[in-house]
Amino acid sequence: MTIREFKMPDVGEGLTEAEILKWYVQPGDTVTDGQVVCEVETAKAAVELPIPFDGTVHALLFEEGTTVDVGQVIISVQTAGSAADAPVQEAAAPVAEAAPAAPAAEEPVAEARQPVLVGYGVSTASTKRRPRKAPAGTAAQNGTAAPAAAAPVLPAVPAQPGGERPLAKPPVRKLAKDLGIDLTSVVPTGDGGVVTREDVHAAAAAAITPQAAPVVAAPATPQAQAQAPVAEAAAAPAVEPSARETRIPVKGVRKVTAQAMVGSAFTAPHVTEFVTLDVTRTMKLVQELKDDPDLAGLRINPLLLIAKAVLVAIRRNPDVNASWDEAAQEIVLKHYVNLGIAAATPRGLIVPNIKDAHAKTLGELSESLSSLVATARDGKTSPADMQNGTITITNVGVFGVDTGTPILNPGESAILAVGAIKLQPWVHKGKVKPRQVTTLALSFDHRLIDGELGSKFLADIAAVLEHPRRLITWS
Repeated sequence: MTIREFKMPDVGEGLTEAEILKWYVQPGDTVTDGQVVCEVETAKAAVELPIPFDGTVHALLFEEGTTVDVGQVIISVQTAGSAADAPVQEAAAPVAEAAPAAPAAEEPVAEARQPVLVGYGVSTASTKRRPRKAPAGTAAQNGTAAPAAAAPVLPAVPAQPGGERPLAKPPVRKLAKDLGIDLTSVVPTGDGGVVTREDVHAAAAAAITPQAAPVVAAPATPQAQAQAPVAEAAAAPAVEPSARETRIPVKGVRKVTAQAMVGSAFTAPHVTEFVTLDVTRTMKLVQELKDDPDLAGLRINPLLLIAKAVLVAIRRNPDVNASWDEAAQEIVLKHYVNLGIAAATPRGLIVPNIKDAHAKTLGELSESLSSLVATARDGKTSPADMQNGTITITNVGVFGVDTGTPILNPGESAILAVGAIKLQPWVHKGKVKPRQVTTLALSFDHRLIDGELGSKFLADIAAVLEHPRRLITWS
Protein backbone atom coordinates (compact mmCIF):
# COMPACT_ATOMS: atom_id res chain seq x y z
CA MET A 1 0.00 0.00 0.00
CA THR A 2 1.21 3.52 -0.82
CA ILE A 3 0.20 6.94 0.55
CA ARG A 4 -0.19 9.37 -2.32
CA GLU A 5 -0.57 13.13 -1.97
CA PHE A 6 -2.92 15.33 -3.99
CA LYS A 7 -1.78 18.94 -4.25
CA MET A 8 -3.72 22.13 -4.85
CA PRO A 9 -3.48 22.40 -8.65
CA ASP A 10 -2.31 25.27 -10.81
CA VAL A 11 -5.14 25.48 -13.33
CA GLY A 12 -3.03 27.28 -15.90
CA GLU A 13 -4.71 30.65 -15.30
CA GLY A 14 -1.98 32.39 -13.28
CA LEU A 15 -3.56 31.56 -9.91
CA THR A 16 -1.46 31.30 -6.74
CA GLU A 17 -4.06 30.21 -4.15
CA ALA A 18 -7.57 28.89 -3.65
CA GLU A 19 -10.01 28.57 -0.76
CA ILE A 20 -11.44 25.16 0.10
CA LEU A 21 -15.22 25.65 0.10
CA LYS A 22 -16.44 22.10 0.69
CA TRP A 23 -15.10 18.58 1.06
CA TYR A 24 -17.15 15.85 -0.62
CA VAL A 25 -15.18 13.00 1.02
CA GLN A 26 -13.93 12.12 4.51
CA PRO A 27 -11.11 9.89 5.81
CA GLY A 28 -11.94 6.26 5.12
CA ASP A 29 -14.02 6.98 2.01
CA THR A 30 -13.17 5.16 -1.21
CA VAL A 31 -12.33 7.38 -4.19
CA THR A 32 -11.88 6.58 -7.86
CA ASP A 33 -9.93 8.23 -10.67
CA GLY A 34 -11.86 11.31 -11.83
CA GLN A 35 -14.10 11.55 -8.75
CA VAL A 36 -14.71 15.09 -7.47
CA VAL A 37 -13.36 15.32 -3.91
CA CYS A 38 -13.76 19.01 -3.10
CA GLU A 39 -14.90 22.40 -4.32
CA VAL A 40 -12.52 25.35 -4.18
CA GLU A 41 -12.90 29.05 -4.91
CA THR A 42 -10.13 30.59 -6.94
CA ALA A 43 -9.81 34.20 -7.99
CA LYS A 44 -11.76 33.15 -11.08
CA ALA A 45 -14.68 31.04 -9.92
CA ALA A 46 -15.80 28.09 -7.82
CA VAL A 47 -14.28 24.91 -9.27
CA GLU A 48 -14.66 21.21 -8.47
CA LEU A 49 -11.41 19.21 -8.17
CA PRO A 50 -11.28 15.58 -9.34
CA ILE A 51 -8.76 13.14 -7.81
CA PRO A 52 -6.36 11.55 -10.34
CA PHE A 53 -6.10 8.06 -8.80
CA ASP A 54 -8.00 5.29 -6.99
CA GLY A 55 -7.75 4.52 -3.29
CA THR A 56 -9.00 5.26 0.22
CA VAL A 57 -8.90 8.73 1.76
CA HIS A 58 -6.12 8.76 4.38
CA ALA A 59 -6.36 12.38 5.60
CA LEU A 60 -7.75 15.82 4.76
CA LEU A 61 -4.93 18.30 5.35
CA PHE A 62 -7.00 21.49 5.49
CA GLU A 63 -10.43 22.41 6.83
CA GLU A 64 -13.20 24.05 4.84
CA GLY A 65 -12.73 27.82 4.62
CA THR A 66 -8.93 27.59 4.53
CA THR A 67 -7.00 29.40 1.79
CA VAL A 68 -4.27 27.14 0.38
CA ASP A 69 -1.35 28.01 -1.88
CA VAL A 70 -1.00 26.22 -5.21
CA GLY A 71 1.28 23.21 -4.79
CA GLN A 72 0.37 22.48 -1.15
CA VAL A 73 -0.87 18.98 -0.33
CA ILE A 74 -4.59 19.10 0.51
CA ILE A 75 -5.49 15.39 0.74
CA SER A 76 -3.64 12.08 1.05
CA VAL A 77 -4.95 8.81 -0.33
CA GLN A 78 -3.91 5.24 0.41
CA THR A 79 -3.52 3.41 -2.89
CA ALA A 80 -2.61 -0.08 -4.00
CA GLY A 81 0.65 -0.46 -5.93
CA SER A 82 3.58 1.89 -6.32
CA ALA A 83 3.54 5.54 -7.22
CA ALA A 84 5.39 4.74 -10.41
CA ASP A 85 2.32 2.91 -11.68
CA ALA A 86 0.15 6.00 -11.36
CA PRO A 87 -0.88 7.62 -14.66
CA VAL A 88 -0.68 11.24 -13.41
CA GLN A 89 1.70 13.10 -11.12
CA GLU A 90 -0.17 14.64 -8.19
CA ALA A 91 1.29 18.13 -8.70
CA ALA A 92 -0.32 18.32 -12.12
CA ALA A 93 -3.80 17.54 -10.84
CA PRO A 94 -6.26 19.46 -13.04
CA VAL A 95 -9.63 21.08 -12.95
CA ALA A 96 -10.20 21.68 -16.65
CA GLU A 97 -10.77 19.18 -19.45
CA ALA A 98 -7.82 18.23 -21.58
CA ALA A 99 -6.74 15.44 -23.85
CA PRO A 100 -4.63 12.39 -23.15
CA ALA A 101 -1.42 12.79 -25.09
CA ALA A 102 1.30 10.58 -26.51
CA PRO A 103 3.47 8.89 -23.84
CA ALA A 104 7.01 9.80 -22.78
CA ALA A 105 7.61 13.51 -22.88
CA GLU A 106 9.48 15.80 -20.52
CA GLU A 107 7.62 18.51 -18.64
CA PRO A 108 8.70 21.99 -19.74
CA VAL A 109 9.18 24.69 -17.13
CA ALA A 110 6.08 26.87 -16.85
CA GLU A 111 6.55 30.48 -17.88
CA ALA A 112 5.68 33.20 -15.39
CA ARG A 113 2.11 34.44 -15.68
CA GLN A 114 0.41 37.63 -14.58
CA PRO A 115 -2.63 36.87 -12.37
CA VAL A 116 -5.81 38.29 -13.89
CA LEU A 117 -9.51 38.01 -13.22
CA VAL A 118 -11.49 35.96 -15.68
CA GLY A 119 -13.74 38.35 -17.55
CA TYR A 120 -11.28 41.18 -16.93
CA GLY A 121 -8.54 40.33 -19.41
CA VAL A 122 -6.67 37.13 -20.20
CA SER A 123 -3.14 36.18 -19.27
CA THR A 124 -1.02 36.02 -22.40
CA ALA A 125 1.49 33.45 -21.15
CA SER A 126 0.78 29.75 -21.33
CA THR A 127 1.49 26.75 -19.15
CA LYS A 128 2.61 23.41 -20.53
CA ARG A 129 2.15 20.19 -18.62
CA ARG A 130 3.46 16.68 -18.79
CA PRO A 131 1.60 14.63 -21.42
CA ARG A 132 -0.02 11.55 -19.95
CA LYS A 133 -0.53 8.06 -21.23
CA ALA A 134 -3.87 7.18 -22.67
CA PRO A 135 -5.66 4.39 -20.77
CA ALA A 136 -5.42 0.97 -22.35
CA GLY A 137 -7.87 0.47 -25.16
CA THR A 138 -8.63 4.18 -25.45
CA ALA A 139 -7.37 6.23 -28.36
CA ALA A 140 -5.65 9.52 -27.52
CA GLN A 141 -7.69 12.58 -28.32
CA ASN A 142 -6.99 16.28 -28.19
CA GLY A 143 -9.12 19.09 -26.70
CA THR A 144 -8.86 22.51 -25.13
CA ALA A 145 -10.34 23.87 -21.92
CA ALA A 146 -11.06 27.40 -23.12
CA PRO A 147 -10.03 29.95 -25.78
CA ALA A 148 -6.69 31.67 -25.22
CA ALA A 149 -5.93 29.55 -22.14
CA ALA A 150 -3.57 26.62 -21.71
CA ALA A 151 -5.27 23.25 -21.16
CA PRO A 152 -4.19 21.45 -18.00
CA VAL A 153 -4.10 17.65 -17.87
CA LEU A 154 -7.34 16.00 -16.81
CA PRO A 155 -7.26 12.73 -14.90
CA ALA A 156 -8.44 9.73 -16.81
CA VAL A 157 -12.16 9.03 -16.92
CA PRO A 158 -13.14 5.45 -17.61
CA ALA A 159 -14.51 4.80 -21.06
CA GLN A 160 -18.28 4.49 -21.06
CA PRO A 161 -19.86 1.33 -22.38
CA GLY A 162 -20.73 1.34 -26.02
CA GLY A 163 -18.59 4.26 -27.10
CA GLU A 164 -15.34 6.17 -26.80
CA ARG A 165 -14.66 8.24 -23.68
CA PRO A 166 -16.18 11.71 -24.25
CA LEU A 167 -14.09 14.79 -23.54
CA ALA A 168 -15.79 17.26 -21.19
CA LYS A 169 -14.90 19.46 -18.23
CA PRO A 170 -16.08 18.35 -14.77
CA PRO A 171 -18.81 21.03 -14.58
CA VAL A 172 -20.13 19.86 -17.96
CA ARG A 173 -20.13 16.25 -16.78
CA LYS A 174 -22.09 17.29 -13.69
CA LEU A 175 -24.57 19.23 -15.84
CA ALA A 176 -25.09 16.16 -18.03
CA LYS A 177 -25.63 14.01 -14.95
CA ASP A 178 -28.15 16.47 -13.49
CA LEU A 179 -30.07 16.57 -16.78
CA GLY A 180 -29.90 12.81 -17.27
CA ILE A 181 -27.89 13.08 -20.50
CA ASP A 182 -25.50 10.32 -21.58
CA LEU A 183 -22.32 12.13 -22.72
CA THR A 184 -21.55 9.37 -25.23
CA SER A 185 -24.74 10.37 -27.08
CA VAL A 186 -23.89 14.09 -27.24
CA VAL A 187 -22.44 15.55 -30.44
CA PRO A 188 -19.42 17.67 -29.39
CA THR A 189 -18.85 21.07 -30.99
CA GLY A 190 -15.87 22.27 -28.94
CA ASP A 191 -12.33 22.41 -30.28
CA GLY A 192 -10.78 18.96 -30.50
CA GLY A 193 -14.10 17.21 -29.93
CA VAL A 194 -14.77 18.61 -26.44
CA VAL A 195 -18.38 18.45 -25.24
CA THR A 196 -19.49 21.93 -24.17
CA ARG A 197 -22.28 23.12 -21.87
CA GLU A 198 -24.23 24.23 -24.96
CA ASP A 199 -23.92 20.71 -26.43
CA VAL A 200 -25.48 19.20 -23.29
CA HIS A 201 -28.31 21.74 -23.31
CA ALA A 202 -28.92 20.99 -26.98
CA ALA A 203 -29.14 17.27 -26.24
CA ALA A 204 -31.59 17.94 -23.42
CA ALA A 205 -33.66 20.22 -25.65
CA ALA A 206 -33.98 17.46 -28.22
CA ALA A 207 -35.81 15.35 -25.67
CA ILE A 208 -37.92 17.92 -23.81
CA THR A 209 -39.01 21.52 -24.18
CA PRO A 210 -36.47 23.66 -22.33
CA GLN A 211 -37.74 25.68 -19.38
CA ALA A 212 -36.70 29.24 -18.72
CA ALA A 213 -34.01 29.58 -16.08
CA PRO A 214 -35.26 31.25 -12.89
CA VAL A 215 -34.00 34.66 -11.95
CA VAL A 216 -31.60 34.78 -9.07
CA ALA A 217 -32.96 37.60 -6.95
CA ALA A 218 -36.32 39.32 -7.03
CA PRO A 219 -36.18 43.09 -7.53
CA ALA A 220 -37.53 45.26 -4.76
CA THR A 221 -39.90 47.48 -6.71
CA PRO A 222 -42.58 46.94 -9.37
CA GLN A 223 -40.57 49.08 -11.78
CA ALA A 224 -37.50 46.99 -11.19
CA GLN A 225 -39.53 43.82 -11.84
CA ALA A 226 -39.71 44.90 -15.47
CA GLN A 227 -35.98 44.36 -15.72
CA ALA A 228 -34.25 41.01 -15.37
CA PRO A 229 -31.66 40.66 -12.63
CA VAL A 230 -28.65 38.59 -13.60
CA ALA A 231 -27.51 37.49 -10.14
CA GLU A 232 -28.17 37.90 -6.47
CA ALA A 233 -26.49 40.60 -4.41
CA ALA A 234 -23.87 39.64 -1.89
CA ALA A 235 -25.21 38.71 1.54
CA ALA A 236 -24.04 40.83 4.49
CA PRO A 237 -21.86 39.05 7.06
CA ALA A 238 -23.28 38.28 10.49
CA VAL A 239 -22.53 41.06 12.98
CA GLU A 240 -22.31 40.73 16.75
CA PRO A 241 -24.76 43.13 18.48
CA SER A 242 -21.94 44.71 20.51
CA ALA A 243 -19.47 44.98 17.63
CA ARG A 244 -18.44 48.45 16.47
CA GLU A 245 -16.51 47.19 13.45
CA THR A 246 -16.46 44.09 11.28
CA ARG A 247 -13.46 43.08 9.18
CA ILE A 248 -14.05 41.04 6.05
CA PRO A 249 -11.06 39.29 4.42
CA VAL A 250 -10.63 40.35 0.81
CA LYS A 251 -9.87 37.24 -1.19
CA GLY A 252 -10.95 35.18 -4.15
CA VAL A 253 -13.08 36.93 -6.75
CA ARG A 254 -13.45 40.15 -4.75
CA LYS A 255 -9.70 40.56 -4.35
CA VAL A 256 -8.88 40.21 -8.00
CA THR A 257 -11.92 42.27 -9.04
CA ALA A 258 -10.59 45.14 -6.95
CA GLN A 259 -7.16 44.82 -8.54
CA ALA A 260 -8.66 44.66 -12.02
CA MET A 261 -10.87 47.70 -11.50
CA VAL A 262 -7.95 49.79 -10.26
CA GLY A 263 -5.86 48.63 -13.21
CA SER A 264 -8.64 49.42 -15.67
CA ALA A 265 -9.39 52.86 -14.23
CA PHE A 266 -5.76 53.94 -14.47
CA THR A 267 -4.86 52.22 -17.76
CA ALA A 268 -7.68 52.81 -20.24
CA PRO A 269 -8.75 56.45 -20.77
CA HIS A 270 -12.45 56.30 -19.91
CA VAL A 271 -15.14 58.39 -21.54
CA THR A 272 -18.79 58.07 -20.48
CA GLU A 273 -21.80 59.33 -22.44
CA PHE A 274 -25.46 59.26 -21.45
CA VAL A 275 -28.80 59.17 -23.21
CA THR A 276 -32.32 59.20 -21.73
CA LEU A 277 -34.97 57.60 -23.92
CA ASP A 278 -38.56 56.43 -24.21
CA VAL A 279 -38.68 52.61 -24.24
CA THR A 280 -42.46 52.25 -24.11
CA ARG A 281 -42.56 50.47 -27.49
CA THR A 282 -39.84 48.04 -26.39
CA MET A 283 -41.76 47.22 -23.20
CA LYS A 284 -44.88 46.54 -25.28
CA LEU A 285 -42.85 44.27 -27.58
CA VAL A 286 -41.56 42.37 -24.57
CA GLN A 287 -45.13 41.58 -23.54
CA GLU A 288 -46.11 40.59 -27.09
CA LEU A 289 -43.14 38.23 -27.34
CA LYS A 290 -44.05 36.67 -24.00
CA ASP A 291 -47.46 35.85 -25.45
CA ASP A 292 -46.01 34.49 -28.72
CA PRO A 293 -46.49 30.68 -28.85
CA ASP A 294 -43.37 30.39 -31.01
CA LEU A 295 -41.31 31.58 -28.02
CA ALA A 296 -43.10 29.48 -25.41
CA GLY A 297 -40.74 28.23 -22.71
CA LEU A 298 -38.21 31.01 -23.27
CA ARG A 299 -37.49 33.83 -20.83
CA ILE A 300 -38.37 37.14 -22.50
CA ASN A 301 -37.44 40.36 -20.70
CA PRO A 302 -36.10 43.85 -21.45
CA LEU A 303 -32.50 42.73 -20.98
CA LEU A 304 -32.91 40.34 -23.89
CA LEU A 305 -33.99 43.13 -26.26
CA ILE A 306 -31.33 45.47 -24.90
CA ALA A 307 -28.70 42.82 -25.66
CA LYS A 308 -30.13 42.44 -29.17
CA ALA A 309 -30.07 46.23 -29.63
CA VAL A 310 -26.38 46.30 -28.63
CA LEU A 311 -25.60 43.57 -31.17
CA VAL A 312 -27.43 45.46 -33.93
CA ALA A 313 -25.54 48.65 -33.04
CA ILE A 314 -22.22 46.78 -33.14
CA ARG A 315 -23.07 45.53 -36.62
CA ARG A 316 -23.66 49.13 -37.71
CA ASN A 317 -20.50 50.36 -35.95
CA PRO A 318 -18.07 47.40 -36.14
CA ASP A 319 -15.03 49.46 -35.11
CA VAL A 320 -16.31 49.65 -31.52
CA ASN A 321 -15.74 45.91 -31.15
CA ALA A 322 -11.99 45.96 -30.62
CA SER A 323 -9.18 45.66 -28.08
CA TRP A 324 -5.88 47.44 -27.48
CA ASP A 325 -2.64 45.43 -27.81
CA GLU A 326 -0.15 47.43 -25.75
CA ALA A 327 2.84 45.21 -26.54
CA ALA A 328 2.35 45.33 -30.30
CA GLN A 329 0.89 48.85 -30.32
CA GLU A 330 -2.02 47.61 -32.42
CA ILE A 331 -5.79 47.84 -32.38
CA VAL A 332 -7.31 44.37 -32.72
CA LEU A 333 -10.70 44.42 -34.46
CA LYS A 334 -12.93 41.53 -33.36
CA HIS A 335 -15.19 39.92 -35.94
CA TYR A 336 -17.16 38.16 -33.22
CA VAL A 337 -19.03 39.43 -30.16
CA ASN A 338 -18.65 37.71 -26.80
CA LEU A 339 -21.28 39.70 -24.94
CA GLY A 340 -20.55 40.06 -21.23
CA ILE A 341 -23.28 40.33 -18.60
CA ALA A 342 -22.05 41.71 -15.27
CA ALA A 343 -23.34 39.72 -12.32
CA ALA A 344 -23.12 40.45 -8.59
CA THR A 345 -22.88 37.19 -6.64
CA PRO A 346 -22.15 36.33 -3.00
CA ARG A 347 -18.57 35.64 -4.06
CA GLY A 348 -18.21 39.01 -5.78
CA LEU A 349 -18.57 40.54 -9.22
CA ILE A 350 -18.17 38.24 -12.19
CA VAL A 351 -18.67 38.87 -15.90
CA PRO A 352 -19.55 35.72 -17.81
CA ASN A 353 -20.11 36.25 -21.51
CA ILE A 354 -22.23 34.75 -24.26
CA LYS A 355 -19.86 33.38 -26.86
CA ASP A 356 -20.54 34.44 -30.47
CA ALA A 357 -23.66 36.32 -29.41
CA HIS A 358 -23.69 38.09 -32.79
CA ALA A 359 -24.59 34.82 -34.52
CA LYS A 360 -27.51 33.87 -32.25
CA THR A 361 -31.21 34.18 -32.98
CA LEU A 362 -33.46 35.86 -30.42
CA GLY A 363 -34.46 32.46 -29.05
CA GLU A 364 -30.86 31.28 -28.80
CA LEU A 365 -29.85 34.51 -27.10
CA SER A 366 -32.67 34.03 -24.57
CA GLU A 367 -31.52 30.49 -23.80
CA SER A 368 -27.93 31.67 -23.35
CA LEU A 369 -28.98 34.46 -20.97
CA SER A 370 -31.10 32.05 -18.93
CA SER A 371 -28.25 29.56 -18.69
CA LEU A 372 -25.82 32.32 -17.70
CA VAL A 373 -28.16 33.51 -14.92
CA ALA A 374 -28.76 30.03 -13.52
CA THR A 375 -25.07 29.16 -13.55
CA ALA A 376 -24.08 32.44 -11.87
CA ARG A 377 -26.79 31.91 -9.24
CA ASP A 378 -25.37 28.50 -8.39
CA GLY A 379 -21.82 29.85 -8.21
CA LYS A 380 -20.75 27.43 -10.95
CA THR A 381 -19.63 29.88 -13.63
CA SER A 382 -16.48 28.35 -15.15
CA PRO A 383 -13.31 30.23 -16.16
CA ALA A 384 -14.06 29.48 -19.83
CA ASP A 385 -17.44 31.23 -19.49
CA MET A 386 -15.69 34.43 -18.37
CA GLN A 387 -12.84 34.67 -20.87
CA ASN A 388 -12.46 36.71 -24.04
CA GLY A 389 -15.34 39.13 -23.51
CA THR A 390 -15.54 42.00 -25.99
CA ILE A 391 -18.32 44.34 -24.77
CA THR A 392 -20.32 44.16 -21.52
CA ILE A 393 -23.81 45.11 -20.29
CA THR A 394 -24.39 45.89 -16.61
CA ASN A 395 -28.02 46.09 -15.52
CA VAL A 396 -27.96 48.52 -12.56
CA GLY A 397 -31.66 49.27 -13.08
CA VAL A 398 -32.63 46.07 -11.28
CA PHE A 399 -31.55 47.77 -8.06
CA GLY A 400 -33.68 50.85 -8.80
CA VAL A 401 -30.66 52.90 -9.89
CA ASP A 402 -31.13 55.40 -12.73
CA THR A 403 -27.63 55.07 -14.20
CA GLY A 404 -23.91 55.21 -13.39
CA THR A 405 -20.45 55.53 -14.89
CA PRO A 406 -19.29 51.92 -15.25
CA ILE A 407 -15.61 50.98 -15.35
CA LEU A 408 -14.39 49.02 -18.34
CA ASN A 409 -13.45 45.39 -18.01
CA PRO A 410 -9.73 45.32 -18.91
CA GLY A 411 -9.30 44.10 -22.45
CA GLU A 412 -12.76 45.25 -23.56
CA SER A 413 -13.69 48.34 -25.50
CA ALA A 414 -16.99 49.39 -23.92
CA ILE A 415 -19.50 48.72 -21.16
CA LEU A 416 -23.18 49.76 -21.19
CA ALA A 417 -25.00 50.53 -17.94
CA VAL A 418 -28.79 50.14 -18.16
CA GLY A 419 -30.79 52.19 -15.66
CA ALA A 420 -34.19 51.55 -14.09
CA ILE A 421 -37.18 51.68 -16.43
CA LYS A 422 -39.81 53.96 -14.85
CA LEU A 423 -43.02 55.74 -15.77
CA GLN A 424 -42.11 59.40 -16.23
CA PRO A 425 -43.72 62.44 -17.88
CA TRP A 426 -42.53 62.59 -21.47
CA VAL A 427 -43.45 64.68 -24.51
CA HIS A 428 -45.00 62.22 -26.95
CA LYS A 429 -46.66 63.42 -30.18
CA GLY A 430 -46.77 66.96 -28.84
CA LYS A 431 -48.38 66.10 -25.51
CA VAL A 432 -46.97 65.31 -22.08
CA LYS A 433 -47.83 61.71 -21.27
CA PRO A 434 -46.60 59.03 -18.83
CA ARG A 435 -44.09 56.90 -20.73
CA GLN A 436 -41.63 54.14 -19.83
CA VAL A 437 -38.26 55.93 -19.67
CA THR A 438 -34.72 54.82 -18.91
CA THR A 439 -31.17 56.17 -19.08
CA LEU A 440 -28.24 54.40 -20.73
CA ALA A 441 -24.62 55.16 -19.89
CA LEU A 442 -21.82 54.00 -22.20
CA SER A 443 -18.22 54.00 -20.99
CA PHE A 444 -15.60 53.34 -23.63
CA ASP A 445 -11.84 53.24 -24.15
CA HIS A 446 -10.93 56.50 -25.90
CA ARG A 447 -7.85 54.88 -27.44
CA LEU A 448 -10.18 52.63 -29.44
CA ILE A 449 -13.35 54.68 -29.76
CA ASP A 450 -13.37 58.41 -30.39
CA GLY A 451 -16.24 60.69 -29.40
CA GLU A 452 -17.98 60.49 -32.77
CA LEU A 453 -17.93 56.69 -32.95
CA GLY A 454 -18.97 56.32 -29.32
CA SER A 455 -21.84 58.75 -29.81
CA LYS A 456 -23.08 56.96 -32.93
CA PHE A 457 -22.92 53.60 -31.19
CA LEU A 458 -24.91 54.80 -28.17
CA ALA A 459 -27.39 56.66 -30.37
CA ASP A 460 -28.00 53.49 -32.42
CA ILE A 461 -28.69 51.45 -29.27
CA ALA A 462 -31.18 54.09 -28.14
CA ALA A 463 -32.79 54.28 -31.59
CA VAL A 464 -33.44 50.52 -31.61
CA LEU A 465 -34.98 50.61 -28.13
CA GLU A 466 -37.18 53.62 -28.99
CA HIS A 467 -38.37 51.97 -32.22
CA PRO A 468 -37.76 48.20 -31.87
CA ARG A 469 -38.90 47.56 -35.45
CA ARG A 470 -35.29 48.52 -36.26
CA LEU A 471 -34.33 45.12 -34.92
CA ILE A 472 -35.66 43.95 -38.28
CA THR A 473 -34.96 46.89 -40.61
CA TRP A 474 -31.36 47.33 -39.40
CA SER A 475 -30.49 43.62 -39.25
